[in-house]
Amino acid sequence: MKDPMQQSAMTLAVEGAQDWWEVEALYDLCFAPGRSALSSYRLREGVDPIAGLCLTARDNDGILAGAVRNWPVRIGNADVVLLGPIAVHPTRQGEGVGSFLMQACLGRARDGGWARIMLVGDAPYYQRYGFEVLNGVAMPPPTNPQRVLGIALRDGAWDGVTGAVAAARD
Repeated sequence: MKDPMQQSAMTLAVEGAQDWWEVEALYDLCFAPGRSALSSYRLREGVDPIAGLCLTARDNDGILAGAVRNWPVRIGNADVVLLGPIAVHPTRQGEGVGSFLMQACLGRARDGGWARIMLVGDAPYYQRYGFEVLNGVAMPPPTNPQRVLGIALRDGAWDGVTGAVAAARD
């Protein structure tokens, strides 16, 4: 059985403080300038990410190939994981790094007791992981409702969960 922390010369690790700037540089490389102006970022302001769900994938030389961060949000009284950003270095795309990170996130969130995950993305891509359009769930504007996707990590986890997505501030 393969070690779940490794895939084809990739090592998975929880993001540490020493990784922060390198992960930020990867996000800057992969996403358009002004990424922090997106509605998802407004939900992250002043909120700590879910530490055990912020992951890096590195090759055997220790080079960062991809990273993902996850944040707590609320929809009504429901606790939800907001997945993203997830990024793969352009030189490593097509090697399964994104899938490796996604599968790790889903498994760790399920094992950590989370019931549901959402993200903003392209349905045709994320359907392969089980994500579906979340009808009745509204991200802050100007998010296209057809890009608001979710997956239940437990049967019925999205039943009755509708409304505006809000930051999970204490």
